[in-house]
Amino acid sequence: MSKEKGRKTLEYYMALSYPFVIHPAEEGGFVAEVEELSGCITQGETLEEVSELIKDASQAWIEVAYESGEEIPLPRSQQEYSGKFIVRLPKSLHRRLAEQAAVEGVSLNQLVVYLLSTELQTQEILNEAKILLGKSPSKIEVPK
Repeated sequence: MSKEKGRKTLEYYMALSYPFVIHPAEEGGFVAEVEELSGCITQGETLEEVSELIKDASQAWIEVAYESGEEIPLPRSQQEYSGKFIVRLPKSLHRRLAEQAAVEGVSLNQLVVYLLSTELQTQEILNEAKILLGKSPSKIEVPK
């Protein structure tokens, strides 16, 4: 249960726009899911149908959660991030990263941010390519 004090109204939460992901269903049609709303999932025959159904499902999810006093997460686009997090890694990897940063003439922080953003961008491009090819992301193997 969340704290009632300072809680926004149901109308506030209902007006939020939650992104959703759509996957091809194994048996045909499509499955849509709102990742921020745990368990908010639906299935439809066409992209248009599943898009409408997931909007209805997310509204119902929010209503039930609100009425039972549960915390309703904000859409990722509205969540605030500090820009800092701690990562624990093996000493050997720490050494290799520090050595590479020295070779590049940048700070360890700059190198790690570059490496993470490059990998994330690569994964986003691969996912888009998989969608365009009409393949399930789990069924395409990409060499490392």
